[in-house]
Amino acid sequence: MQAMIYRAAGGLDVIRAADLPTPDVGPQDVRVRVVAAALNHLDLWTRRGMPGIPPRFPHVSGSDVAGVIDEVGSDVQGWQTGDRVVVNPTLSCGQCEWCQRGQDPLCNRFMVLGEHCWGGFAEQLVVPAANLERVPDDFPLIEAAAAPLAYATAWRMLISRAKLRPGETVLVVGAGGGVNSAAIQIAALAGCEVWATTSTPEKVALAHALGASWVVNYREEPNWSKAVYLHSAKRGVDVIVDNVGAATWPASIRTLAKGGRLINVGATTGHAVEIDIRQIFWKQIQLIGSTMSTRSEFHEVMRLVWQRKLKPVIDRVLPLSELREAHRIMEEGEQFGKIVLNVGNGENAANAHNAGNAEYPQSPPNS
Repeated sequence: MQAMIYRAAGGLDVIRAADLPTPDVGPQDVRVRVVAAALNHLDLWTRRGMPGIPPRFPHVSGSDVAGVIDEVGSDVQGWQTGDRVVVNPTLSCGQCEWCQRGQDPLCNRFMVLGEHCWGGFAEQLVVPAANLERVPDDFPLIEAAAAPLAYATAWRMLISRAKLRPGETVLVVGAGGGVNSAAIQIAALAGCEVWATTSTPEKVALAHALGASWVVNYREEPNWSKAVYLHSAKRGVDVIVDNVGAATWPASIRTLAKGGRLINVGATTGHAVEIDIRQIFWKQIQLIGSTMSTRSEFHEVMRLVWQRKLKPVIDRVLPLSELREAHRIMEEGEQFGKIVLNVGNGENAANAHNAGNAEYPQSPPNS
């Protein structure tokens, strides 16, 4: 099968096309003919190199995958060849104490598709049947591929972990990423007043379109924390989504209201940050971490996607062969929402995308 791989961690130049053996299907697995796969910042971090990740080379990244089943394992029930599916990227053992509690992201053998094992930037992918979600016949697979990691992560982060309440103010720091564009929609759906920061007038308009009632351009207003504080009538914000990390955390903590919550699922600008501990105990704020989602959370948020109550934001669609360019665009922060790769495998993904989403711009586990 054709795949985009890298054989060592490094810069953009390590990404290249390769012909790999078709992955075998285990008794409880299915093989998916990949139609579309989307990028996340996780793909950049994995490619640059993290300790022990990936476990071996060559590596195929890609956590967000949609396609069509082309082979079913001998013990699999409820699925058959030809079924249109999207893949839950949270991999868990199903047996440890955390899995028994339904907390898959805390699994003792927790893995993320495309990070700890082969992902979807290839023509075929083998995954456990338990990680499949059926895609409605009228839902474009290009759009389906833009949803899994970002929407499931944002749902757990805001609904399960931060426990949003209607009427609260929510600030999303850096509105352009996949998780954050999902967070704006989810917070608005939960009945919250959503504010955001972003970097260009075009992105300001897009954040408004997603449901943010007020947006500050941090390049025009570098002291965005003060701007938010004044906009809140010097009260502060109930919940802040800050996945930017080191560059923004001190400002975010200052901007929280008394009893506020800072929720985090990543650290794009670095993981080491200085915190004034007095801010934490004096204002009695909470720092809440979150990662990926449980199976029930994944099912719940994807149901809302199928119902069009949440709409994946697609910045552009590129062919699989342009994965290196997709990494560059994301590294430069030029996108708003998801970059989706059309693998061109079976279903005409580009036509499905155009038909269902005319407003969007065009442009196996290792064994």
